[in-house]
Amino acid sequence: MENEWTTVRVGVLIACWKEGLPTSEIGRRLQVTKNAVVGKVHRLGLAKRRPSIDRKPKEAEIIKLDALGAGMCSWPEGEPGTDTFRFCGRPAIAGKPYCGEHCARAYVKSTRDRKVTRAA
Repeated sequence: MENEWTTVRVGVLIACWKEGLPTSEIGRRLQVTKNAVVGKVHRLGLAKRRPSIDRKPKEAEIIKLDALGAGMCSWPEGEPGTDTFRFCGRPAIAGKPYCGEHCARAYVKSTRDRKVTRAA
């Protein structure tokens, strides 16, 4: 079985977990689903991690609305109305309001568009 949890694969899982990689990325590296990673982490009893959303950004990382300029990613991060609410601020892709990472999340083709393309 290709997706067997060998000693080597468990070692990679533990190393990636301690490095703080997201479960989806660990799954991609090990060629298993995110849920398989979560289940194995639970069975191994690895320490729980705090979600990255709860991470309080350093003052230098906080881009408030008044500091957001042209060419900066305007992806909102955090909970509006809190001290940690900010914008991404990385360089935006030309003609888009977001950086590459956030464009990939914001501009997703619907499955309906794909069906029309295949039918043509």
